[in-house]
Amino acid sequence: MESLTLRHVRTDLLSRFCVAALFAVLSINLLTDFVHTHRVTGLLLLVSESLVVILTILRRRTGVVDRSAAAAFVTTVSLVGPSLVRTASVGGLVPDAATALLSAIGLMIVIAGKITLGRSFGLVPANRGVVIGGLYKFVRHPIYAGYLLTHIAFACAHPTLWNVSILLVADTALIVRALYEERVLGADGSYQSYCQRVAWHLVPGLF
Repeated sequence: MESLTLRHVRTDLLSRFCVAALFAVLSINLLTDFVHTHRVTGLLLLVSESLVVILTILRRRTGVVDRSAAAAFVTTVSLVGPSLVRTASVGGLVPDAATALLSAIGLMIVIAGKITLGRSFGLVPANRGVVIGGLYKFVRHPIYAGYLLTHIAFACAHPTLWNVSILLVADTALIVRALYEERVLGADGSYQSYCQRVAWHLVPGLF
């Protein structure tokens, strides 16, 4: 049992290091682009992803975790994907002001959700406590909804086949990850009551 616990601690520390390393690579690319083009959309994506790093480092550990290979896979894909996008010299599908506005809205949703969630934030599906306040009164995964908006904004600002493909795969994994989280939390009676009040996963009236 002790060796198993030690292995879980090592895995947890490794995941935190990998997230920080991927963020460093993304930071270099987006900051370089901002210096040369002054396009804000990428910079807002960087701010959004930085919150992932901060809360990943500060998150609390929990014993109720989905350690299945499938959960680990979708979590990894959803985390690694956004770090692989790259800025492009091609023009955006819409003006940068429009994508920056959409990204800013997504970022505000992410920040509001993470302030409510606090140290209950995590990577792999787990029960770190049921949160029902703030934006969680409207959807079960407001932070993920915010991520999707910032990713859509970035894809519109840098519409390469690479970026669109990466984000489609990563965001599909993100949605599956959200459903895995609900499966873990579903064993908690307070979460079952919460789901009866809040039916929508990500977008009110749609999904």
